[in-house]
Amino acid sequence: MQIGVNVPNFGPGTDPDVLRQWAQTVEGLGFDLLMVSDHIAVTEDVAEQYPAPFYEPFTTLSWLAGVTRRVRLGTTVLIVPYRHPLLTARMAANLNRLSGGRLVLGVGVGWARQEFEALGVPFRRRGALTDEYLQAMREAWRNTDDYDTAAIPIWVGGNSDAGMRRAVLLGDAWHPLRFTPGRLGEAAGQLKVIADELGRPVPALMPRIALREVAEPVTAPDRLAGVGTIDQIIADLDRIRLLGAETVVLDPFNGDLTEIRQPERAWRTLAAVAAYHRSQEER
Repeated sequence: MQIGVNVPNFGPGTDPDVLRQWAQTVEGLGFDLLMVSDHIAVTEDVAEQYPAPFYEPFTTLSWLAGVTRRVRLGTTVLIVPYRHPLLTARMAANLNRLSGGRLVLGVGVGWARQEFEALGVPFRRRGALTDEYLQAMREAWRNTDDYDTAAIPIWVGGNSDAGMRRAVLLGDAWHPLRFTPGRLGEAAGQLKVIADELGRPVPALMPRIALREVAEPVTAPDRLAGVGTIDQIIADLDRIRLLGAETVVLDPFNGDLTEIRQPERAWRTLAAVAAYHRSQEER
C-alpha cells in the first residue's frame, strides 16, 4: 500500500516557502503522493473551514512539480462543476505531461452553496454536471495528438451511495474522505454490491483519512481513523491495508489553524509513519 499526504494549500501562514517545505518534506520522507484541495471563491461557507489565502490546485501543483522529482501530485478533491470540462481536461493533461506523468485527479461534486452561487454554477445540478464533465474530459483525452498525455487516473470522492455509484461508473478508484475505522470496511462491502448491481468492476480503494497524533489513546466510538496515539494511527493503516486499499492519503489539517502555522508537529508524526512504512516494506 502506498501512502500520500494532503498538504494544506490554504489559510494564514501558508505561502510559497511553506508549500515548498511541505513538498520537500513529503518527498524527502519517501511518501508516494502529495495532494492539495480545491476552492476558487473563498465565500463565507468556505472560509469557515478553509480560510484565505487559498492557492488554486492546478497552479500550485504545476509549481510544486518543478521543486519535486519523484512524488506523484494530485487533487483531493477537484470540484468538477467549477470549471469547463475542456479547460480542466487541458490543464490536467498539461500538468500530467509537464510533470512526467505524475498527476492523480481526485474529483468531487462540491458542497459550498455560496461558492456555487458566486461562480454562477447551479448547485442543485452539481451531481449531473460532474457526471457530464467527467465523460467529456475522458472523451477529450482520447485525442492524444491534441492533449499529449498518458492516462490520468480519476479518483472519485464522496462517501454517499451516489459517490460510490459515480466511482463505479466513471472512476478508476473510490476516494472516500474521513471516516471511523469500522465504517470503511462496511463501505468497501457496499461498494462491491453496487458494482455487482451495475455489472462493472469494483474500483480501487484509495481513502483519505485524518492524521492527528495525541498522547493518550482515543476511545470515543466516533474516533476518526488516523486520530489517536501513533500506535492507533499505525493500527488504522494496517486495517486499511488489509481491506485491499492501494493508497491511503493522510490529512494533517483537523480544523485548527495552528496546524497550518506550525506544521512541524505534523511532520514529526509523518516521519514516524514513514519509518514504520519502510520497516513493513523491508520485511
